[in-house]
Amino acid sequence: MNDSTFQAQAIDWQGLPAIALKLKQGDGQGDSALICLQGAQVLSWVSQGQERLFLSPLAAHDGKTAIRGGIPVCFPQFNQRGPLVKHGFARVMPWVADAPQALGSDGVQLTLRLQDTEATRAVWPHAFEAVLTVQLTPGQLSVQLDVHNRGTQDLPFTAALHSYLRVPDVQQAQLQGLQDLTYWDAVADTHPQQQGAVRFGVETDRVYPRAAQPLQLLCGKQPWLQIAQDAAWTESVVWNPGPALCATLNDMAADSWQHMLCVEAAAIDAPVTVAPGQHWLAAQHLTAR
Repeated sequence: MNDSTFQAQAIDWQGLPAIALKLKQGDGQGDSALICLQGAQVLSWVSQGQERLFLSPLAAHDGKTAIRGGIPVCFPQFNQRGPLVKHGFARVMPWVADAPQALGSDGVQLTLRLQDTEATRAVWPHAFEAVLTVQLTPGQLSVQLDVHNRGTQDLPFTAALHSYLRVPDVQQAQLQGLQDLTYWDAVADTHPQQQGAVRFGVETDRVYPRAAQPLQLLCGKQPWLQIAQDAAWTESVVWNPGPALCATLNDMAADSWQHMLCVEAAAIDAPVTVAPGQHWLAAQHLTAR
């Protein structure tokens, strides 16, 4: 599909159906994104000529295993906080994409949908529709999750946009904007207060309350990304496996931890509850620097 502002093409990614989006910018270096229909998962976002998302070179692509990297959608359960498969079933299911649409004069929007099935109701007895909207504009990628309750009972869930950000060297990276917040350190199982910027080099697994202002990711001393999360997200998860844990992950290369950082928009400490006929939505906005 061609439009005056963008190009969209259905492609095969490692044997899986995907949609490639590219903006038509005057310099010929328009931003691009790649979205896999499995999980409605954004796999790539190139802005200012540089890849901004991390995708593991050993990521699964068998159509039933979670894909390591990009922006997995965790729904309707985060991690193993409940009886469902880790991070919920949405990230391994096929979603249905609407036709891409122009967004303003210089962007493109792609909407993908997932509805309950007999298989989902067997493990999670709720009628729902999850709608993921990906918006690509020059210098920015926004991803919004919209959960509709199509049933007659309350719909409780936890969710996250498990964003894998690519960095040149995580040991030179720093994440600003979480200072003075008390967080849960899942590695040490403690609740310290953040002092200054978050830095990396060993296993890091932390749940912070969502900061009021956008987070700033620096690589060295250079700005790299701004990360803004809507107020409906109640937490921000920061994760890097470090060298020891990374070596045990069969879908990560030994040095993958050096080139990635997860900063996740999350609603996990208390379940979201959506009344019948109502919906909940929240977005994460990534801006290249």
